[in-house]
Amino acid sequence: MSQALKIDFQICEEIGRGRFGTVYRCFSPVTGHSFACKSIEKSLLLDSTDRECLDKEPKILQLLSGSPNILKIHKIYEDENFLHMVTDLCPNNDLYDRVSTGPLSEPAAANILFQLISAINHCHKMGVAHRDIKPDNILFDSQDRLKLADFGSAEWFVGCEEGLMSGVVGTPYYVAPEILMGKEYNEKVDVWSAGVILYIMLSGVPPFYGETTTETFQAVLRANLRFPTRNFRSVSPEAKDLLRKMICKDVSRRFSAEQVLRHPWVINGGETRSMADLT
Repeated sequence: MSQALKIDFQICEEIGRGRFGTVYRCFSPVTGHSFACKSIEKSLLLDSTDRECLDKEPKILQLLSGSPNILKIHKIYEDENFLHMVTDLCPNNDLYDRVSTGPLSEPAAANILFQLISAINHCHKMGVAHRDIKPDNILFDSQDRLKLADFGSAEWFVGCEEGLMSGVVGTPYYVAPEILMGKEYNEKVDVWSAGVILYIMLSGVPPFYGETTTETFQAVLRANLRFPTRNFRSVSPEAKDLLRKMICKDVSRRFSAEQVLRHPWVINGGETRSMADLT
């Protein structure tokens, strides 16, 4: 572990482990605050794509540092064997844990969606698409403020021709159909993924799924969005209206992040009103 890191921080207990490394809680004697330290072991990077992700993530996090809902990177340390990123500490359960216990109320889901879409909108304004929005990457700090994390699959789309990207990235259940079709795509793939997350928060189940990854991808490609009564009996028409506009296969009709923030259901914090307000 980097000597410079050990000088600046006390490394404490392990709090997470991933494919390329380990996350520790660390403590700054100077500030008296705790942070997270993501230590990535370079020998576990298998190819140039892995290395590119490693190089890209800290740069993108530094670029996006203006948003309160994006994980902030505080310091970077690198030596021959490791890259260490000191970030915000998010000790509360991630969104995956929260939705695993069942559906949320509409106000609770709206509060989370507002913070998530605010983070996505900031990314898009800065010319960055996250491309792997999923509950595991949505963390919460000690004040229960949402922090969007894990930008290893993110891409700058500003420099791309017509703002279009390519490459199959993402996670089953949450990936947008245009990615699976091998087409070029724009930043609205993040809005699709956020819509899937909203669907899960309100119903407790994903909108598209299968017994295998292939079957799940086929369901995503069909994009046959339904609201089964057993899961959506108490969900408002306003919430369903927003879901249709986020989980929309026609990208030209799919909402942008900014349009999601202006939707009445989001503005009203999930407190339902007349459908007349949607017109």
